[in-house]
Amino acid sequence: MARINYVELPVRDIGTAKTFYETAFGWSLAEFGPTYAATTTGDVDLGIQGDPSEVTSAPLPVIEVPDLEAALQAVAAAGGIITRSIFAFPGGRRFHFTDPGGNELAAVKSGH
Repeated sequence: MARINYVELPVRDIGTAKTFYETAFGWSLAEFGPTYAATTTGDVDLGIQGDPSEVTSAPLPVIEVPDLEAALQAVAAAGGIITRSIFAFPGGRRFHFTDPGGNELAAVKSGH
C-alpha cells in the first residue's frame, strides 16, 4: 500500500538545520553530500535539502509506492501534473508532481 514515508524540507544552511534537528530532537542525520542530510530510521524519515538548485518551495511529502511507473501513470490519469520525471538518487528512484490543489509531492520506489 502506498504511504508517506519521507518528508523533505528545503533549508538555507544545511549545517545549521542539521545541528538544529540533532540538538532539538536527538535525531541522527546521515550526510549524503555537502547539501543533503537525512534520518534513516526506516519509518517516516526527514531529509533536509540545502542545494539551491534542488530545493522545493515548501516541505515535500514523499509517498512510497510498489511500482513507480504505474504510480506515474496513475498520478497523470488522476489529473496530477508531473513536474520532474523519474530520476535516480542514492535511495532509489522517484518523480515529483503537483496535485490538483497545487501541492508538490513525490513518489518513490526505494532501491534497497
